[in-house]
Amino acid sequence: MKTKRPQDSFVIMSELVLPNDTNTLGNLMGGRLMHWMDIAAAISSQKHCNCPVVTASVDNVSFTSPIKLGNLLTIEAKLTRSFNTSMEVYLRVWGEDLSAQYRYISNEAYMTFVALDPNSKPRKVPELIPETDLEKKMYDDALRRRQLRLILAGKMKTEDAGELRALFIK
Repeated sequence: MKTKRPQDSFVIMSELVLPNDTNTLGNLMGGRLMHWMDIAAAISSQKHCNCPVVTASVDNVSFTSPIKLGNLLTIEAKLTRSFNTSMEVYLRVWGEDLSAQYRYISNEAYMTFVALDPNSKPRKVPELIPETDLEKKMYDDALRRRQLRLILAGKMKTEDAGELRALFIK
């Protein structure tokens, strides 16, 4: 199976925030944003594994600034690491007031996807080879995030999470 780089999975998706996307305060609804983030992350994952994927988890969606009615929303998505059948995707969301020429970070998140074979069973995905220093750091950190996800889901015991334990126990 051919290895891939994080850049191979890079996706940029933009949407204009319209009235039906907003709440009574004129801000983009969180659910609508998460819908768009799920689509961008799924496309990024599919570019990596070249097969259908399903969302396995959503981690820590941190909302920094609201995106207002009429603003442009841009989502950047890129794989941070692939495991056996799963892939972690990092998302960064920008808001942009085009008339004021002001661009701002709205939120960040990590999502995990699982690749599926034709029988809808998990299938092996290509190895991800990070290139830049930031990609290498995110790749290393992804293992700890994965261990935390598995512990919180009850699929791993804390004593089996060596990378994560090393942060707390000398």
